[in-house]
Amino acid sequence: MAAKNQKDMEIHEYANGEVTLLWKPKLCIHSAICVRTLPNVYDPKARPWIRPENATGDELIEQIAKCPSGALSVKEESKMSNKLE
Repeated sequence: MAAKNQKDMEIHEYANGEVTLLWKPKLCIHSAICVRTLPNVYDPKARPWIRPENATGDELIEQIAKCPSGALSVKEESKMSNKLE
């Protein structure tokens, strides 16, 4: 049953062109590490409250690794090939 709950969990996606940030609000414990680490990205008073375009992909990945609850995660964007045939 736990697997079904994880599958059905609400997930919000925010992209900056390098990475897509995933936020699972039901897992969030509101430690505010994200807000303190990258205040230009995470602003709980703004809508949308997550603005990944205000940081590099590397900065987001580094910050997300510090999320204690696992509410924040990241998936890398696939790179398009510029090959001419």
